[in-house]
Amino acid sequence: MTTLGIYEKALPRGISWVERLTLAKELGFDFVEMSIDETDERLDRLTWDKKQRKEVIDAVHDTGVKILSICLSGHRRFPFGSKDASARKKALEIMAQAVDLASDLGVRTIQLAGYDVYYEEKTIASRNYFIENLKKAVTLAAAKEVVLSIEIMDDPFINSISKFLKIKKQIPSPYLQVYPDLGNLSAWSENDVGYELEAGISQISAIHLKDTLAVTADFDGKFKGVPFGTGCVDFSGCLKTLKRLGYSGPFLIEMWSETSSDPKKEIEDAKEFLFPYLKEAGYFER
Repeated sequence: MTTLGIYEKALPRGISWVERLTLAKELGFDFVEMSIDETDERLDRLTWDKKQRKEVIDAVHDTGVKILSICLSGHRRFPFGSKDASARKKALEIMAQAVDLASDLGVRTIQLAGYDVYYEEKTIASRNYFIENLKKAVTLAAAKEVVLSIEIMDDPFINSISKFLKIKKQIPSPYLQVYPDLGNLSAWSENDVGYELEAGISQISAIHLKDTLAVTADFDGKFKGVPFGTGCVDFSGCLKTLKRLGYSGPFLIEMWSETSSDPKKEIEDAKEFLFPYLKEAGYFER
């Protein structure tokens, strides 16, 4: 049965993991995607001790809501493709710590941002460093049976499944997969979204549900905080395509409502918008 998750940053900030997972359960979700972003606060999770890890494990067991994935966006600050050797070394340290944490918590998938670099200039060298270090990262993950899944991004480096597949040819491991964000995939006019989903279906580990505003010649697009139904994503077409292709993996609603006045209502509104499309496509008939 297909499962539905919610991004941690959609839920209220500053609550405990048992409170977070309990709220996710009340809202009808099967799992939560943990965030380990570039802030010191969330990067510190990589060095949780046994007691801190056990608290999270106990929260999962007590609530029945799993943490199936980690969104590891900390590499924006310490990228695989950096020209700075110390930053590349730190990126691999972060990767090793994340794999260990995922293994301890029972997390199946670590989502990696598809950036070679974020704050630096992109070069042929940055691409080369990225692929070299991604290969090392996949070796680390494979040793602990953790899947690394590249998100299709708000950045030209990997803004399509086709671009991911070119890199996958160089790292042909079952522990490297792709995590399409329907919003990011749809925002780039050069993408034939139906074809992209068809081309990558055998490599897709999970799907992000999010709306976006399209990139144009005089607009950089908007990739976060776009209310569902006001953007460019053809949810009906995308979901029907995925169903035809036999996709039965998890869906994850990606939102950033953790500091809003009423995160719960925003999440409920998002579900109210998305569920007719999901059910129309043949998902979540329960």
